Amino acid sequence: MTEATEAAALWGARIARPLTLRENEVYQIDGPFGRAALRLHRPGYQSAQAIRSELWWCAALADRGLPVPRPLPPLAGGDLARLSGGRLASVVTWVEGSPIGAAGVPLPGTAKDQARLHHDLGALLARVHEATATLALPEGFARPDWGHDGLVGDHPFWGRFWEHPALTAEDAALLQAARGWLSRRLAASASPCGLVHADVLRENVFVHQGHLSLIDFDDSGFGHLWYDLGTVLSQCLYEPAYPQIRAALIEGYGSVLPIDPAEVDAFTLARTLASVGWAAPRLPPDSPIHRSHIARAVMFAKACMGV
Repeated sequence: MTEATEAAALWGARIARPLTLRENEVYQIDGPFGRAALRLHRPGYQSAQAIRSELWWCAALADRGLPVPRPLPPLAGGDLARLSGGRLASVVTWVEGSPIGAAGVPLPGTAKDQARLHHDLGALLARVHEATATLALPEGFARPDWGHDGLVGDHPFWGRFWEHPALTAEDAALLQAARGWLSRRLAASASPCGLVHADVLRENVFVHQGHLSLIDFDDSGFGHLWYDLGTVLSQCLYEPAYPQIRAALIEGYGSVLPIDPAEVDAFTLARTLASVGWAAPRLPPDSPIHRSHIARAVMFAKACMGV
C-alpha cells in the first residue's frame, strides 16, 4: 500500500489522481464528502503543531466566508493523521476553478484584464488580513517567522540567499547590500504585522466563474501584511503591464485596508531575495531556476537601490 492510498483510507476515500508531487504531495481524493485534496506533508518542514495551526486558520477564515479550503477531519477524528511510516497527512475541501497563471509563463489576457484580476486579488488579500485581525489565536498556535529575522536575519526562514553557490562575487556583494537596504526599510515599515499567506503565487490563486480563491497555506506565518502583495508582484516583474498590475493590486487592497504604495517595492524585493535562498537547497545544481531567480533578484535590487 502506498502512503497516499493509506492516507486516503483514513478519510474513507480513494485516490483519484495526483495533483502535485513536489514538496508536499497533493492528490485529488473521492470520498463520502465528494472531491477533496489530500496532502502528504514533506517530512522535516512543518511540525505537527504548525500544520494544525495552519488548518485552524483556514477553518476560521472559511467560517467567516473567505474563499479558502476548509480542513476535513479523518474518520478517527482530529485534524491530522500520522501514517505508518511517520509522515503526516491532512485533507482539505476541494476548490473549484483553475490557477490564474503559472510561474515563468506570461499572464493571459489584455493589460486591462490583468489589472482587473489583480485589483480583485488585492481586495481578497486585504479581506483575509482584515478577518484574521479579529481572531483570537488558540494556545500553542505556531507558524514560521516571515518578519525581519525570517527575511533578512542571520538565518532567514528560506536560507541565506546571499550565500547561494551560483552567485558571482559581484552579485553576492549586491545581494548583501540589498539585505542591508531591506533590513533598514523593514525596521522602519508602517506595515501592520500578523498572519500572512506568504506564498501568493499564481498557482495558489484560483479563479472560477470570475471569483478568486486562495489555496496552499503551507508557507503561512507571521510577518508584515504587505509581504503578501510582494509575493504576488515578484512573479509579475517581467510582465509588460507590470505598472498597471502593481497599481491595481495596491488599489484593490486599499479599497479594504490602508496601505502605503511606496513600501510595496521593498516587500517585492524581500520575496525575490527569499526565493534565491529557497532554491539553493531544494533544486538540482543545474536547474535553470537558480539563474533566473538570481537574475531577477539582482535586477530588482538594482532598481530598488538605484544602482
